[in-house]
Amino acid sequence: MATIRPRARLTIAAVAALGLSLLAPVGAAAAAPAGSGAQAAGGQGTGTRYTNPVSRRFADTYADPSVIRGKDGWWYAYGTTDPLREGETTRHILPMSRSKDLVSWEYVGDAFTEATLPSWADKSRGAALWAPDIRFVDGRYRLYYVVTETTVTGEPNDNAIGVAFSDSPTGPWTDSGGPVVGPRRGGAGEPGNFLWTFDPSHVVGPDGTEYLFYGSYYGGIWVTQLNDDGTRAVGSPTRVAIDNKYEGAYVVQRNGWWYLFASSANCCAGPTTGYSVHVGRSRDLRGPYVDREGVPLNQSRAGGTPVLAQNGNRWVGTGHNAVVTDLAGQDWTLYHAIDRSDPYLTGTDGINERPMLLDRLDWIGGWPTVRAGAWASDTSQPGPVTGGATVTDFTRPDGDFRSAGTWRRVSDLYGGTSLVSAGPGTNTVLTTQALPAEVHVEADFRTDAGATGQHGLLAGTRAGQGDGVAAVVDPATRQLVVRTTDHGQGTAAAGAPLPANYDPTDWHSLLLEVRHGRAWAQLTSARLGDPLAEVALTLPRGTSSSGLAGAFAQGAGVRVDNLSALRAAPLVTRPIPAPAPGRLLKNSSDEFNGSTLAPGWEEVRNPDATVQGGQLVWPVEATDLTGPGGSAGVLLRNVPSGNWTAETKLTIDLGTDTIRNFQQGGLIAYVNDDLFARLSHVAIWNTRQTEFGKEMPYAGKLSYGGTIVGPPAETTWLRLTQRIDRANGERELQASTSTDGRTWIRGGVWTLPAGSDVRIGLISHGRQGGDPATARFDYFRLYAD
Repeated sequence: MATIRPRARLTIAAVAALGLSLLAPVGAAAAAPAGSGAQAAGGQGTGTRYTNPVSRRFADTYADPSVIRGKDGWWYAYGTTDPLREGETTRHILPMSRSKDLVSWEYVGDAFTEATLPSWADKSRGAALWAPDIRFVDGRYRLYYVVTETTVTGEPNDNAIGVAFSDSPTGPWTDSGGPVVGPRRGGAGEPGNFLWTFDPSHVVGPDGTEYLFYGSYYGGIWVTQLNDDGTRAVGSPTRVAIDNKYEGAYVVQRNGWWYLFASSANCCAGPTTGYSVHVGRSRDLRGPYVDREGVPLNQSRAGGTPVLAQNGNRWVGTGHNAVVTDLAGQDWTLYHAIDRSDPYLTGTDGINERPMLLDRLDWIGGWPTVRAGAWASDTSQPGPVTGGATVTDFTRPDGDFRSAGTWRRVSDLYGGTSLVSAGPGTNTVLTTQALPAEVHVEADFRTDAGATGQHGLLAGTRAGQGDGVAAVVDPATRQLVVRTTDHGQGTAAAGAPLPANYDPTDWHSLLLEVRHGRAWAQLTSARLGDPLAEVALTLPRGTSSSGLAGAFAQGAGVRVDNLSALRAAPLVTRPIPAPAPGRLLKNSSDEFNGSTLAPGWEEVRNPDATVQGGQLVWPVEATDLTGPGGSAGVLLRNVPSGNWTAETKLTIDLGTDTIRNFQQGGLIAYVNDDLFARLSHVAIWNTRQTEFGKEMPYAGKLSYGGTIVGPPAETTWLRLTQRIDRANGERELQASTSTDGRTWIRGGVWTLPAGSDVRIGLISHGRQGGDPATARFDYFRLYAD
């Protein structure tokens, strides 16, 4: 079982033993080949503003995106099998696209064609490839994917995970010849009953061991160890998230924690799609994963802290995300979503139109959230920092770098150009202008066979003085070291071992970031959040961190590519304010302290609810509101004009683990039986969830979908907050939940049309099976905001 490696601290004597004192003071020399891009003084870097969706130039739909920065300096994205444009009838089997800035994308082909599908994909049953996951491991690109129908069992629905390899991010791709994770039987093993082996996410652990996360609602999310070449699962898998709640796993490590991103609810319910992203974290890659409140993801009342959900603008169904980092150190997430005004690829049914979106991913208090909790954007936004004069792929002789020592320009296997050190001693490529104290430096490195010279990144270097900070990869001692130097003398250092299977002749990505008196280095295969080694060092007082920055190599045979040295991105550290209740409207509230309901309630269809012992007691009805002919009872009250908040405290004896579909109690914002938004603690198969669902008429029928908020408890507090959109008059309703009445978890937003006669109330219904539960409401409170 993989664990985070301890970070060993090195003494100054150890620094000298590693040969770091050979990094003598350096100065500017002849100009080296440098990168393209507009001039940006002081390593500021450049980013392109964007408006979602970022896939619009080449695709109307591009679901389940996976992203990597290739070794040629381009970013590449891969999508699930679908037609790309409205009206198109030909499917694209794992379409591929590329971008220089993560904003403007162009289509570059499909990973497979109908003729080149994996040999074990059952073409006779229309096998498709879904949910790609792109990686770069052991010097080659890998593409993991779902094969929906296989030849393994001869039965329908026997989905499995496959993998293909290529020396290029655009292929040609060669399938490994069989499943990585094969079909898994479900239930009693009846023909065609297979667990959903969907949504692969590959991760390399800190000891070099490879793992694969996979799974979906039917069966849960699992992690398994892989063999050395990543083509087969080995050992016993571990379930990390409960079935019937999560799919679309994506895993990254940050500050010693592994974060499991996963998507909940229905991906594809057209205009009422409530797909959203949640997260849990663990010190161990194999779990257990818990949310911000400490609730495990792998239990009936499953935890999960919201990262991304719809916010009332044009986008719903915001889910199945990937994470990527720009060249200034800011994280971003790419995901798909649905435009609620245009939810289908063609017509009003069929394939859901899910274009690719991009938004900033912030880390606040150790937890990720998109745009500080504002979530999906639909207006012009500042884009990722991906260019500037101090960003180079060594294809053009301009930019803001200078070299010292001896370098040669060479072509590489991946279609780009890199530099290789060709002289003895210390060879450097440094910026010509000083960068500020907070800096983010990156490059790709590999060594030629037999070369053992140290190499790495520099920051805060001053010509002729030998000051600064260095991140050093030492192939001989197999260490990653961060060290500081003052006038050529080492002052502090920290290091960590490289994995036993680390091969310096393969390309790896190294970063050095200096912020707030702390230096941090990380070595990865491909910048995808699964470090092979990382080191943090608190800088001694007086350490220079402003100055020149770049790369170095000692001796010949060290190759460097994709070098960037930029001012570190300013990080967002505070979330947007959460909605809070305003003034309590006592005459519109009910504490249920008497023997009957307070004045002002309207009973719809005579709900069997009574006031007893300071509670409203309401057995769950064997009825529902969803679908045509909804016949459940409802208790309603009028709301004030303008903005308001409704809150209740609900205890409902649903228990855990057993199947009691779809018993629930909660709040409802009601226009009529066919147009409402409902927040409830609900039994969904073996799970208990807080679902915020919406039903609405669409294209001559009813559409229903839900989004998930925080985990419930036996007693759960529920809130609905209405805000009126000043631009279009829509009623925007946001759900929040709590398990203690103090700490609230914000969820997604459903909208109701402008001018709707909305009333607020309570529900207790949905019983289809299991012992009937009883909903007990301690109070109903209405606030004017």
